[in-house]
Amino acid sequence: MIEQIATLMTAAFAFVAALSWNQAILALIREFISQEEDWVSLMVVAIVITIIAVIASLMIARAASKAKGADAKAGK
Repeated sequence: MIEQIATLMTAAFAFVAALSWNQAILALIREFISQEEDWVSLMVVAIVITIIAVIASLMIARAASKAKGADAKAGK
């Protein structure tokens, strides 16, 4: 039960952080591509954030897999 609560709290903080990054990346793209919030800049932001999320997810999955393998070898 405690692990589930910790996971949910972590997800909530990650969501807030993602919203902040969304605004930061959007501001950066507006600076270099367009001053307006047109569909092109929104698509670029969505693509950049998706790429970051996929890379982070792969890294987390790989780390979790290695940790499970280490636990299995240790006999836990």
